[in-house]
Amino acid sequence: MKNSNSRKPPQMDEREKFRKFRELDDAFAEALRGIEGDNQRQQRDERKEFEQRLRTLMSDYSQSDASVDTLLRTLLELGRIA
Repeated sequence: MKNSNSRKPPQMDEREKFRKFRELDDAFAEALRGIEGDNQRQQRDERKEFEQRLRTLMSDYSQSDASVDTLLRTLLELGRIA
């Protein structure tokens, strides 16, 4: 038999539930903003690194911006790159 005098945890009122939900929602939103900021920073860094490597290759092979642009457009049209 169960003891009818067993203690139950106190019930939260609706206002307290809403406050806790809001805190959780705010924390979640802040975490997402942090992740998005990190991803954007990483993408910028990767893009800068790619551009630097591309410029070095262009210089090594004496290729102009126009010739590389033409090459990339041709590869896109042929479906060789996405």
